[in-house]
Amino acid sequence: MTTIRLPTAPPPGTVLGAAPHLTESADAYRATGGYDPAVDPEELLAHLAASGLRGRGGAGFPAAVKLRSVRGRDDSPVVVANGEEGEPGSAKDRWLLRARPHLVLDGLVRAAAVTGAVRGYVYLSDAAAGESVRRALAEHPPPLPVEVVETGHTYVAGEESAVVRRIDGGPALPTAKPPRPFERGVGGAPTLVSNVETLARIALTATRPDLRRAIARSTLVTLSGGPAAPMLTEVPYGIPLRTLAARYGAPEAAGALMGGLFGGLVDADALDLPLEPGALTAAGTALGCGAVHFLAPTRCPVTTAADAAAHLAAESARQCGVCVSGTSAVGKALNGLAAGTAGPDTADSLLRWSQGLTGRGACGLLDAAAGIAGSLLRAFPGHVRSHLAASCPVCAAAAPADGRHRLTVAVPEVASPLTAAAPGNPVPVLKGTS
Repeated sequence: MTTIRLPTAPPPGTVLGAAPHLTESADAYRATGGYDPAVDPEELLAHLAASGLRGRGGAGFPAAVKLRSVRGRDDSPVVVANGEEGEPGSAKDRWLLRARPHLVLDGLVRAAAVTGAVRGYVYLSDAAAGESVRRALAEHPPPLPVEVVETGHTYVAGEESAVVRRIDGGPALPTAKPPRPFERGVGGAPTLVSNVETLARIALTATRPDLRRAIARSTLVTLSGGPAAPMLTEVPYGIPLRTLAARYGAPEAAGALMGGLFGGLVDADALDLPLEPGALTAAGTALGCGAVHFLAPTRCPVTTAADAAAHLAAESARQCGVCVSGTSAVGKALNGLAAGTAGPDTADSLLRWSQGLTGRGACGLLDAAAGIAGSLLRAFPGHVRSHLAASCPVCAAAAPADGRHRLTVAVPEVASPLTAAAPGNPVPVLKGTS
């Protein structure tokens, strides 16, 4: 079960809120200043630009720039709240839609006002999140039509062109670019596809513009991999990864798998890096969706790499031949390395694929597979050499690669206020930290 950790006294402007184990009602949200029209769209855009808010879906693109890319176009723009998180180690977006749907919808409405959008969509794959959003829409009908669109949960379903394709009635599969959704998206209209946490932070900025910097420089993270249950928490940019590991309960972590799968593997020395997009990118890794899977000292990083590659190979949309063959080759090589059956040229092949496969697929899945291969070679070269020389007892005990289960975390439990208040229903216990 994934737990939630929040400060003992949650500060204003937090996405987690004061009661993250409960679904927030419209009345409760309005009581904190939600849906307040005091900040007009022009002011809000200026606040977002000044704050430096970046998207939380993985790419980290500046939110104000993305809003401006759709703003002012003449073709009746569309806004989409993207809540389909494909990374197996992330649970923040589904939790957010279950627990704070009004915060997301407020952000969606404000993004619509900034861009001039005439309709909106909430795109998701989680049934409980869908129910929560529909209840929220009934509680507080928005000033523009908003539709909930559900899809199957896959790694590629949240890619922005796949989002557009699914909303338009097709499969949730990526398409070739250009055009990108901001140029031609849902129904051919310019479309803003924005991650739900990004929209939540837009809504918080509108409510508390005085806290715009703190709102932009805090982020939800999903932590897993250690002896404790996975954990969802909110932290400021700049906190060292090693501090996060200690708070989570993995102070002796041997490294981490970063950004879900997209940031690749880092060694123990890299845990001194700050959790900050620019610093992580400069070090050759990525914050991505904010999922960090710590490597326990008793677990071999080769096993983790094999699990990650196996997951990506299984999740390939199978539209691009180079993706099908590339992810399969990387997965088989890493599985062979873990199983002790790899040939002497395996390291050379992994290096070649890590350098040659990037950018060749229609989405980022192939890039992630190449990144896993390259990061294992960079961060753990000694492990690769030892696995080529002899079988690894730790990998042997871990059984074959199983990315679908060993790297997947559950969504924290969220109850409706009425359900939680019913006799005999205990309120979930949250962990607090000062």
